[in-house]
Amino acid sequence: MTGRELAARLGPVGVWTFALERRPVQEERDALAELETLGFPAVWIPEGRGSKEILSHAALLLPATRRVVLATGIASIWARDPVAMATGARTLADAFPGRFVLGIGVSHRTSVDRRGAVRYERPYQRMVRYLDAMEGTRYPVRPVPEGPPIVLAALGPRMLRLAAERTAGAHPYFVPVEHTAVAREVLGPEPFLGPEQAVVLDADPPRAREVAREYMSHYLKLENYSRNLLRLGWTEEDLAGGGSDRLVDALVGWGDADAIRRQVRAHLDAGADHVSIQVLVADPMAMPMPQ
Repeated sequence: MTGRELAARLGPVGVWTFALERRPVQEERDALAELETLGFPAVWIPEGRGSKEILSHAALLLPATRRVVLATGIASIWARDPVAMATGARTLADAFPGRFVLGIGVSHRTSVDRRGAVRYERPYQRMVRYLDAMEGTRYPVRPVPEGPPIVLAALGPRMLRLAAERTAGAHPYFVPVEHTAVAREVLGPEPFLGPEQAVVLDADPPRAREVAREYMSHYLKLENYSRNLLRLGWTEEDLAGGGSDRLVDALVGWGDADAIRRQVRAHLDAGADHVSIQVLVADPMAMPMPQ
């Protein structure tokens, strides 16, 4: 599937959520069905070290709806070998034609090293070899069904170029609108570009920024994200203390529904095809539902 075809399939706005994996499976399915009734065409689910295994998780969620496209944001290449990734993803695409997108990425050194079985080293080179191995993997069904579209969790220029050359496109996470413009320039016009956008539905500045900083504080400690922000021109002072007000406002859209729409529109105007909204709330165990 080409980047343009994937953009058309996912539409301009989807949902990105940690909330589903924190619930029993039946509650997840009910929530996904509700998102379908609200009209969202795509839902992105994550994979961290403490997450549900993402391919089996997707297999449990896909039957809950008839039309929603489920996307992994992202499946870590360190969590399974490339043959397992390729055959697992193709099995889902075979069972649910047109409804599964495989987002893969190199994750982060701290997350990978804590897995114990692998070491995080030379991530770009690892991704190149991983894609090579995935492309060479056989699938037993004949005729071979169409595989899922693949997107990379790409931030820097090299990974963005790799996404453009080897996959349908890129799924950047924890990025301001200015990164979307840079990413589109690097990718070119054809590949898919689908950034995640965190939002807080609260128009009170101190309260909204408090929720945003709680979310941001973890990511600002991760090398891949902090390096990306510094590359965009943000300073160490902006990254300190959970983020300056200016950085908070750039990374997390907050306010009423119109303010959130403006933030999403800014990404689309900067070159995004699809923006996946992650709703943040003060209670991490809540299951917020975008409207």
